[in-house]
Amino acid sequence: MKFIELEVKTAFTVHGYDENNQEIIENSSEQEFMNKLISLDRIQSISEDYILVTSSHARVMYWEYNCSMQELKDKLSNSGLVII
Repeated sequence: MKFIELEVKTAFTVHGYDENNQEIIENSSEQEFMNKLISLDRIQSISEDYILVTSSHARVMYWEYNCSMQELKDKLSNSGLVII
């Protein structure tokens, strides 16, 4: 299993869908970034604003990260984990 070390904080969590097929979203109140070792298997996508990761109980979480998207792409590329 491969990991990446990043500073992240939770922006919001999607808990599933309601009876109208609308996402059930819980916004986070996290103010501080924390350093985490993240399993690459959890990462679903990366955008300019968020990393989308899987969570327990069929939830997904959107994390803000404390670097630029280019810095993150370079870190992944230098580790042989992404082809740019």
